[in-house]
Amino acid sequence: MNEEKLLSYMEEKHLDGFFVSKKENVRYISGYTGDDSYLFITNSAYFFLTDPRYTEQAAAECPQYKVVNWRKPGRTIGDTVGELMEENGLSTLAFEADNMNFADYQIFSQAIKGELVPEIGVIEKMRQIKNKQEIEYQKAACEISCRALEKLLPEIRVGVTEKELAAKLSLYMVMEGADTMPYGNILISGARTSLLHGIPSEKAIEYGDFVLMDFGCQVHGYMSDMTRTVVVGKATDKQKEVYELEKKMVEDSLAVTKAGVTGREIYRASLKALEGTEYMGYQYTNIGHGIGLFVHEGPFSSESDQTPLLSGNVRTIEPGIYIPSWGGVRIEDQILVTEDGYENMVRFTHDLIEL
Repeated sequence: MNEEKLLSYMEEKHLDGFFVSKKENVRYISGYTGDDSYLFITNSAYFFLTDPRYTEQAAAECPQYKVVNWRKPGRTIGDTVGELMEENGLSTLAFEADNMNFADYQIFSQAIKGELVPEIGVIEKMRQIKNKQEIEYQKAACEISCRALEKLLPEIRVGVTEKELAAKLSLYMVMEGADTMPYGNILISGARTSLLHGIPSEKAIEYGDFVLMDFGCQVHGYMSDMTRTVVVGKATDKQKEVYELEKKMVEDSLAVTKAGVTGREIYRASLKALEGTEYMGYQYTNIGHGIGLFVHEGPFSSESDQTPLLSGNVRTIEPGIYIPSWGGVRIEDQILVTEDGYENMVRFTHDLIEL
């Protein structure tokens, strides 16, 4: 998989070992698809640390690793890593500082005789540029999401609850070929659509409601993320006005997207549609993010983001308008950044749909 990338970083920083604990980073480096797993990477050997529930799976999926059962009575993961370091004559250990709590740090500090080196974002940076296979997985996930939404639209009607629709959307994605562990979907309606990350409730759909659906799935662990907002019945003039402004925000954001452009530039482009309108100030200040093995990867498109996009980044474009006690509209696409523009992975229309 991607061990060589990590070894190159370790050589550059003069690190003897690297302890990988984030689930998505474990998968990126080793290809392992299960749970309760850690990697201990050295210049001379790869160790896969897990417990008896997963040793068989780890051995099958990661044949280049020595599988170690660390979960024994009276033992900690720190004890195991410390022993491996001592056996291999290692003196420095890097760890993912943003994924280790203070209690675990104390355990490692006591168990390891060498130097602990905190690292943040090392593997995440490697993950930002997607290879051909990763891109194909994400395109497939987006296509599945679009097909699932097409199946769901006839189900969205007066009297059906948000929870019921959210459950069906997850089911349809799995039936269309997604991994069987879909992450949480946002499906909210009416005035609740002003909640940026509202949780589906027992609220029944009413005539005239906006229904906002922010959802996605995984294919071989790689994620899709899209949002569409529809109206049940005929849209009011205000609903049409807000929706058209939102649509323009998305299109203006996409128009400036290409390699070399910063998140700040994309965010500022999204604001042009709201200038001189009563809706300026009802937008959110973060309108996009990277996506891959994790749904919200950096960098994020906002006023403070001055990181240039790179060809091969996969990102979302998702400005929105959120009016408390009235409702909100969000359209979200997932795009592949190219040298001269972008490729939209989401084929679903931006036009307002009245059901």
